Amino acid sequence: MIRRRKSRLRAPTGFFRFESLHNRTVSGFGDGETVRLRDEHGVTWVGQSDMQDDETVRYRFRDSDGNTISGISDKLGIVLRDQKGRTWRGFVI
Repeated sequence: MIRRRKSRLRAPTGFFRFESLHNRTVSGFGDGETVRLRDEHGVTWVGQSDMQDDETVRYRFRDSDGNTISGISDKLGIVLRDQKGRTWRGFVI
């Protein structure tokens, strides 16, 4: 008898790159649920990704000053929003 295991959904792994409407960039590497990004000013953003049941991924990032960026992704890309309401769009390679 063969039993199938329900495969656990994994968050995307690879190089992340985000850009705001004001040409500010944040980029870095993510491995599974842990993501580390660095912006153009050298500030490190540490975050996590959580897979949802509908194959979307929820992202939350925080820097050393307590600033946060959070958002969600689908098959088309990633959209984040910071505390000031600025939108960041990005992708995973």
